[in-house]
Amino acid sequence: MEQIESYRKEIEGYQISNPQQLEEFRIKFLGTKGLTKSLFAEIKNVPNEKKKEFGQVLNEFKQFAEEKFENAKASTGINETPAVQELDLSLPGDPIQIGSRHPITLVRNRMVSIFQRLGFSVADGPEIEDDWHNFTALNLPENHPARDMQDTFYIHQNPDWLLRTHTSNVQIREMEKGKLPIRIICPGRVYRNETVSARSHCFFHQVEGLYIDENVSFADLKQTLYFFVQEMFGKDVKVRFRPSYFPFTEPSAEMDISCFICEGKGCRICKHTGWVEILGCGMVHPTVLENCGIDSNKYSGYAFGMGVERPALLLYDVNDIRLFSENDARFLKQFGSAV
Repeated sequence: MEQIESYRKEIEGYQISNPQQLEEFRIKFLGTKGLTKSLFAEIKNVPNEKKKEFGQVLNEFKQFAEEKFENAKASTGINETPAVQELDLSLPGDPIQIGSRHPITLVRNRMVSIFQRLGFSVADGPEIEDDWHNFTALNLPENHPARDMQDTFYIHQNPDWLLRTHTSNVQIREMEKGKLPIRIICPGRVYRNETVSARSHCFFHQVEGLYIDENVSFADLKQTLYFFVQEMFGKDVKVRFRPSYFPFTEPSAEMDISCFICEGKGCRICKHTGWVEILGCGMVHPTVLENCGIDSNKYSGYAFGMGVERPALLLYDVNDIRLFSENDARFLKQFGSAV
C-alpha cells in the first residue's frame, strides 16, 4: 500500500509537455511491463481476506494513471486531427503497377472470340484422361500406328490414364451427351513427350473445333476456316489445303497460310517455303460418330485443331517457343499494350 501511494505521488508530479514524455509515461505506468501491471501481479501474494480491498485500491490507482495519461495527451495535442484544408485532394494518387495478359492468353482469347461470332460455344474437359476418350473413341484402337505420332505421358497403365495429347477428348465427351446439333470450340493445354527446343515443347495449347448437324459438308469447313484466317491474320493472307491423314477425320487436310512475315518470299519462320502450316482439319469419321452414339447416316460434321503457340510466334515475331513458359518478366512486360 505504501508503494502504491508512492507511485501515486510520482504520477501527480510527473511533468508531460511533449509527445516523447507522454510515451515515456505510458510505458512506465501503463505498458505491458509497467508498474501498474506489476502491482496487479502482486495480488496472488495478498491474503484472501485482503484481496478484495487490495483490488479496489489497484483499480483506483489504474484509473488515476489512465486519467493522467488522457489529460496529458489532450494537452499536448496528440489527439488533434489535421485540418481538412491541409490536405490537397487534387494531388495525383500513388501509381499502382498492374500486370498484363500472357501472349498465349491474348492469342487464345482472340481465336475464341472469332469463333464465338460464328456461333461456336466454348467447351472444357479434363487434362488427365482415360484411353477411351483420348484415343479409342477417336478411331485409334490399341496398336494403331497413328498412336506413334503422339508421344504420350502415361500416368497409369492397365487401365491407361494419361495426360491428354489433344483437346479432342472434350469433343468426344460433348458428343456422348447426345445433344445435337453441336457447335463447339475446345481451348486448353495438352501434353506430348517431345524434346524441348526453340520450335517445340512438352506442353502447349490448342484450340479445336467441332460442328455436327445434318448435311454438313467440307465446303462449310473451308468457309469457316477462310473467315477465321482473314479475321486472325488479315485479308491479304492466302490459304491452301493439302490432303493429309488423321484417323478421326475422312477426308482430312492440313491448312497452310502464306507467311506474312516475308510475304511468301521465304524466311526462317516459314523455313524458306513461303507457307506456314497452322492447323489440321477434316470431316468427322463415321466410326467416331458411331462410337459416340450418333447416327452417321443422318448426321455429319467437321473438326479442326490448331496450336496457339505457332500463331503467337507469327503475330508477335517471337523466335523461341520456350519464352512463353519461362516467366521472364522482361519478356512478358512487352505485351502490356497488346490486344
